Amino acid sequence: MASNERTKVKSRNEAFVDKTETRIWYEEPSKDNPYIAENNLCHGYDILELAKKRSFVDTLYLLFRGELPSKEDSIILEHLMIALINPGPRHPATQSAMNAGVGKTDPAHILPIGLTILGGEYSGASEVEPCMRFLRKNRKRPVNEVVDKLLKEKASDDDFLTPGFGSKFGSIEIMTQKFVDQILYLNKDQQTLYWANEFSKKMNAYNVGWLPTGLAAAVFSDLGFQPRTCIGLFQLLSAPGLLAHGMELANKPVTAMPFISDENYVIEK
Repeated sequence: MASNERTKVKSRNEAFVDKTETRIWYEEPSKDNPYIAENNLCHGYDILELAKKRSFVDTLYLLFRGELPSKEDSIILEHLMIALINPGPRHPATQSAMNAGVGKTDPAHILPIGLTILGGEYSGASEVEPCMRFLRKNRKRPVNEVVDKLLKEKASDDDFLTPGFGSKFGSIEIMTQKFVDQILYLNKDQQTLYWANEFSKKMNAYNVGWLPTGLAAAVFSDLGFQPRTCIGLFQLLSAPGLLAHGMELANKPVTAMPFISDENYVIEK
Protein backbone atom coordinates (compact mmCIF):
# COMPACT_ATOMS: atom_id res chain seq x y z
CA MET A 1 0.00 0.00 0.00
CA ALA A 2 1.38 3.42 -0.93
CA SER A 3 2.17 5.72 1.97
CA ASN A 4 -0.36 8.32 0.82
CA GLU A 5 -3.27 5.86 0.73
CA ARG A 6 -5.75 5.83 3.58
CA THR A 7 -7.67 2.91 5.04
CA LYS A 8 -11.37 3.44 4.62
CA VAL A 9 -13.09 3.79 7.97
CA LYS A 10 -16.65 2.55 8.23
CA SER A 11 -19.13 4.07 10.61
CA ARG A 12 -20.48 1.66 13.22
CA ASN A 13 -23.73 3.60 13.41
CA GLU A 14 -23.84 3.06 17.14
CA ALA A 15 -25.83 5.43 19.29
CA PHE A 16 -24.20 6.28 22.60
CA VAL A 17 -26.31 6.86 25.71
CA ASP A 18 -26.76 10.41 26.92
CA LYS A 19 -25.74 9.56 30.49
CA THR A 20 -24.29 6.72 32.51
CA GLU A 21 -26.87 4.45 34.12
CA THR A 22 -26.49 1.95 36.94
CA ARG A 23 -28.84 -0.30 38.86
CA ILE A 24 -26.36 -0.55 41.73
CA TRP A 25 -26.38 2.96 43.16
CA TYR A 26 -28.83 5.83 43.31
CA GLU A 27 -27.94 9.28 44.54
CA GLU A 28 -30.85 11.43 45.66
CA PRO A 29 -29.88 14.95 44.51
CA SER A 30 -29.62 17.85 46.89
CA LYS A 31 -32.16 20.63 46.39
CA ASP A 32 -29.36 23.19 46.21
CA ASN A 33 -27.00 21.27 43.91
CA PRO A 34 -28.11 18.29 41.77
CA TYR A 35 -24.50 17.07 41.63
CA ILE A 36 -24.39 16.64 45.42
CA ALA A 37 -26.15 13.64 46.96
CA GLU A 38 -28.69 14.14 49.72
CA ASN A 39 -28.81 10.39 50.26
CA ASN A 40 -27.38 7.22 48.71
CA LEU A 41 -29.26 4.01 47.96
CA CYS A 42 -27.53 0.70 47.25
CA HIS A 43 -29.90 -1.51 45.23
CA GLY A 44 -32.74 0.44 46.86
CA TYR A 45 -31.43 0.24 50.43
CA ASP A 46 -30.64 3.44 52.32
CA ILE A 47 -26.88 3.37 52.97
CA LEU A 48 -27.33 5.07 56.37
CA GLU A 49 -29.82 2.40 57.44
CA LEU A 50 -27.41 -0.29 56.25
CA ALA A 51 -24.70 1.26 58.42
CA LYS A 52 -27.05 1.17 61.42
CA LYS A 53 -28.55 -2.28 60.99
CA ARG A 54 -26.31 -4.43 58.77
CA SER A 55 -22.64 -5.35 58.59
CA PHE A 56 -19.94 -4.54 56.06
CA VAL A 57 -20.15 -8.17 54.90
CA ASP A 58 -23.90 -7.82 54.21
CA THR A 59 -23.38 -4.56 52.33
CA LEU A 60 -20.57 -6.03 50.23
CA TYR A 61 -22.83 -8.95 49.30
CA LEU A 62 -25.66 -6.54 48.46
CA LEU A 63 -23.39 -4.41 46.29
CA PHE A 64 -22.47 -7.31 44.01
CA ARG A 65 -25.54 -9.57 44.26
CA GLY A 66 -28.32 -6.98 44.37
CA GLU A 67 -29.94 -8.45 47.46
CA LEU A 68 -29.12 -8.86 51.13
CA PRO A 69 -27.70 -12.22 52.20
CA SER A 70 -29.34 -14.70 54.52
CA LYS A 71 -27.80 -15.00 57.97
CA GLU A 72 -26.07 -18.23 56.91
CA ASP A 73 -24.64 -16.76 53.72
CA SER A 74 -23.40 -13.71 55.61
CA ILE A 75 -21.52 -15.90 58.09
CA ILE A 76 -19.97 -17.98 55.29
CA LEU A 77 -18.84 -14.91 53.36
CA GLU A 78 -17.30 -13.50 56.53
CA HIS A 79 -15.37 -16.73 57.06
CA LEU A 80 -14.08 -16.53 53.49
CA MET A 81 -13.05 -12.90 53.98
CA ILE A 82 -11.02 -13.85 57.04
CA ALA A 83 -9.52 -16.86 55.24
CA LEU A 84 -8.31 -14.65 52.39
CA ILE A 85 -7.42 -11.50 54.34
CA ASN A 86 -3.69 -12.17 54.12
CA PRO A 87 -1.98 -14.26 51.40
CA GLY A 88 0.98 -14.52 53.80
CA PRO A 89 4.57 -13.26 53.65
CA ARG A 90 5.68 -16.08 51.31
CA HIS A 91 3.21 -15.16 48.58
CA PRO A 92 4.81 -13.32 45.63
CA ALA A 93 2.18 -10.57 45.85
CA THR A 94 3.00 -9.94 49.51
CA GLN A 95 6.70 -10.04 48.75
CA SER A 96 6.22 -7.39 46.08
CA ALA A 97 4.32 -5.15 48.52
CA MET A 98 7.03 -5.65 51.14
CA ASN A 99 9.77 -4.79 48.66
CA ALA A 100 7.84 -1.72 47.57
CA GLY A 101 7.45 -0.64 51.18
CA VAL A 102 11.06 -1.12 52.21
CA GLY A 103 12.15 0.53 48.93
CA LYS A 104 10.39 3.73 50.04
CA THR A 105 7.76 3.56 47.31
CA ASP A 106 5.00 6.14 47.69
CA PRO A 107 2.44 4.52 50.07
CA ALA A 108 -0.28 5.19 47.49
CA HIS A 109 1.43 2.68 45.18
CA ILE A 110 2.21 -0.16 47.58
CA LEU A 111 -1.22 -1.81 47.40
CA PRO A 112 -1.60 -1.47 43.60
CA ILE A 113 1.83 -3.09 43.15
CA GLY A 114 0.82 -6.04 45.33
CA LEU A 115 -2.58 -6.39 43.64
CA THR A 116 -0.94 -6.45 40.20
CA ILE A 117 1.10 -9.49 41.21
CA LEU A 118 -1.93 -11.02 42.93
CA GLY A 119 -3.78 -10.83 39.62
CA GLY A 120 -1.59 -13.59 38.19
CA GLU A 121 -2.61 -17.09 37.17
CA TYR A 122 -0.39 -18.91 39.70
CA SER A 123 -2.01 -18.73 43.16
CA GLY A 124 -3.56 -15.47 42.03
CA ALA A 125 -6.92 -13.98 41.23
CA SER A 126 -6.89 -15.13 37.60
CA GLU A 127 -7.04 -18.70 38.89
CA VAL A 128 -10.43 -18.18 40.52
CA GLU A 129 -12.57 -17.80 37.39
CA PRO A 130 -11.43 -21.02 35.61
CA CYS A 131 -11.75 -22.90 38.90
CA MET A 132 -15.34 -21.68 39.29
CA ARG A 133 -16.14 -22.82 35.74
CA PHE A 134 -14.55 -26.20 36.43
CA LEU A 135 -16.63 -26.65 39.59
CA ARG A 136 -19.85 -25.53 37.89
CA LYS A 137 -19.25 -27.99 35.06
CA ASN A 138 -18.39 -31.00 37.22
CA ARG A 139 -20.09 -30.62 40.61
CA LYS A 140 -22.95 -32.95 39.64
CA ARG A 141 -20.67 -35.65 38.26
CA PRO A 142 -19.12 -38.47 40.33
CA VAL A 143 -15.83 -37.37 41.83
CA ASN A 144 -13.99 -40.55 40.77
CA GLU A 145 -15.06 -40.05 37.16
CA VAL A 146 -13.75 -36.47 37.11
CA VAL A 147 -10.44 -37.42 38.75
CA ASP A 148 -9.84 -40.30 36.33
CA LYS A 149 -10.50 -38.04 33.36
CA LEU A 150 -8.09 -35.38 34.65
CA LEU A 151 -5.34 -37.92 35.27
CA LYS A 152 -5.69 -39.33 31.77
CA GLU A 153 -5.46 -35.85 30.25
CA LYS A 154 -2.40 -34.89 32.30
CA ALA A 155 0.57 -34.37 29.99
CA SER A 156 3.39 -34.30 32.57
CA ASP A 157 4.15 -34.22 36.28
CA ASP A 158 4.56 -30.44 36.05
CA ASP A 159 0.97 -29.88 34.88
CA PHE A 160 -1.67 -28.61 37.27
CA LEU A 161 -4.69 -30.88 37.12
CA THR A 162 -7.07 -27.98 37.53
CA PRO A 163 -6.90 -24.39 38.83
CA GLY A 164 -7.61 -23.96 42.53
CA PHE A 165 -6.04 -27.24 43.61
CA GLY A 166 -2.41 -28.21 43.97
CA SER A 167 0.45 -28.14 46.47
CA LYS A 168 2.78 -25.55 47.97
CA PHE A 169 6.46 -26.14 48.66
CA GLY A 170 5.95 -29.83 47.94
CA SER A 171 3.05 -30.37 50.36
CA ILE A 172 -0.71 -29.94 50.64
CA GLU A 173 -1.86 -26.73 52.35
CA ILE A 174 -3.17 -27.30 55.86
CA MET A 175 -4.84 -23.99 56.73
CA THR A 176 -7.07 -23.86 53.65
CA GLN A 177 -8.41 -27.33 54.46
CA LYS A 178 -9.14 -26.19 58.02
CA PHE A 179 -11.21 -23.27 56.74
CA VAL A 180 -13.10 -25.62 54.40
CA ASP A 181 -13.88 -27.96 57.30
CA GLN A 182 -15.01 -25.04 59.45
CA ILE A 183 -17.37 -23.65 56.80
CA LEU A 184 -18.85 -27.08 56.08
CA TYR A 185 -19.37 -27.58 59.83
CA LEU A 186 -21.34 -24.34 59.91
CA ASN A 187 -23.44 -25.20 56.86
CA LYS A 188 -23.35 -28.58 55.14
CA ASP A 189 -25.68 -27.30 52.39
CA GLN A 190 -22.78 -25.71 50.49
CA GLN A 191 -23.09 -28.12 47.55
CA THR A 192 -20.16 -26.86 45.49
CA LEU A 193 -17.86 -26.66 48.52
CA TYR A 194 -18.91 -30.15 49.60
CA TRP A 195 -18.26 -31.65 46.15
CA ALA A 196 -14.94 -29.82 45.85
CA ASN A 197 -13.90 -31.13 49.27
CA GLU A 198 -14.58 -34.70 48.19
CA PHE A 199 -12.62 -33.99 45.02
CA SER A 200 -9.74 -32.61 47.09
CA LYS A 201 -9.72 -35.65 49.36
CA LYS A 202 -9.49 -37.92 46.33
CA MET A 203 -6.64 -35.85 44.92
CA ASN A 204 -4.66 -35.98 48.19
CA ALA A 205 -3.25 -39.31 47.04
CA TYR A 206 -1.50 -37.41 44.25
CA ASN A 207 -0.17 -34.67 46.58
CA VAL A 208 -2.89 -32.29 45.42
CA GLY A 209 -5.24 -30.44 47.75
CA TRP A 210 -7.06 -27.19 48.40
CA LEU A 211 -5.51 -23.86 47.49
CA PRO A 212 -6.98 -20.52 48.67
CA THR A 213 -8.10 -19.80 45.10
CA GLY A 214 -10.08 -23.05 45.09
CA LEU A 215 -11.73 -22.24 48.42
CA ALA A 216 -12.70 -18.82 47.08
CA ALA A 217 -14.06 -20.32 43.85
CA ALA A 218 -16.20 -22.88 45.68
CA VAL A 219 -17.66 -20.44 48.21
CA PHE A 220 -18.28 -17.74 45.59
CA SER A 221 -20.11 -20.34 43.47
CA ASP A 222 -22.37 -21.38 46.34
CA LEU A 223 -23.10 -17.72 47.15
CA GLY A 224 -24.15 -17.01 43.56
CA PHE A 225 -21.38 -14.65 42.46
CA GLN A 226 -20.42 -14.51 38.79
CA PRO A 227 -17.00 -15.97 37.83
CA ARG A 228 -15.57 -12.85 36.19
CA THR A 229 -16.58 -10.69 39.14
CA CYS A 230 -14.73 -12.99 41.51
CA ILE A 231 -11.33 -12.18 40.02
CA GLY A 232 -11.59 -8.70 41.50
CA LEU A 233 -13.34 -9.93 44.65
CA PHE A 234 -10.43 -12.24 45.39
CA GLN A 235 -8.05 -9.29 45.06
CA LEU A 236 -10.30 -7.14 47.22
CA LEU A 237 -10.51 -9.67 50.05
CA SER A 238 -6.73 -10.28 49.98
CA ALA A 239 -5.81 -6.59 49.83
CA PRO A 240 -5.61 -5.90 53.61
CA GLY A 241 -2.74 -8.34 54.11
CA LEU A 242 -0.75 -6.93 51.19
CA LEU A 243 -1.12 -3.39 52.52
CA ALA A 244 -0.34 -4.37 56.11
CA HIS A 245 2.89 -6.14 55.18
CA GLY A 246 3.96 -3.36 52.82
CA MET A 247 3.37 -0.62 55.35
CA GLU A 248 5.04 -2.62 58.11
CA LEU A 249 8.32 -2.26 56.22
CA ALA A 250 7.73 1.26 54.91
CA ASN A 251 9.60 2.90 57.80
CA LYS A 252 12.40 0.33 58.02
CA PRO A 253 15.81 0.44 56.29
CA VAL A 254 16.33 -1.42 53.03
CA THR A 255 18.40 -3.98 54.96
CA ALA A 256 15.16 -5.22 56.60
CA MET A 257 14.61 -7.40 53.50
CA PRO A 258 17.07 -10.08 52.34
CA PHE A 259 19.37 -9.31 49.41
CA ILE A 260 20.02 -12.42 47.36
CA SER A 261 23.72 -13.07 46.87
CA ASP A 262 25.20 -13.54 43.37
CA GLU A 263 25.76 -17.28 43.82
CA ASN A 264 22.01 -17.77 44.30
CA TYR A 265 21.18 -16.30 40.89
CA VAL A 266 20.94 -19.02 38.24
CA ILE A 267 20.68 -18.20 34.54
CA GLU A 268 19.65 -21.27 32.56
CA LYS A 269 21.27 -21.75 29.18
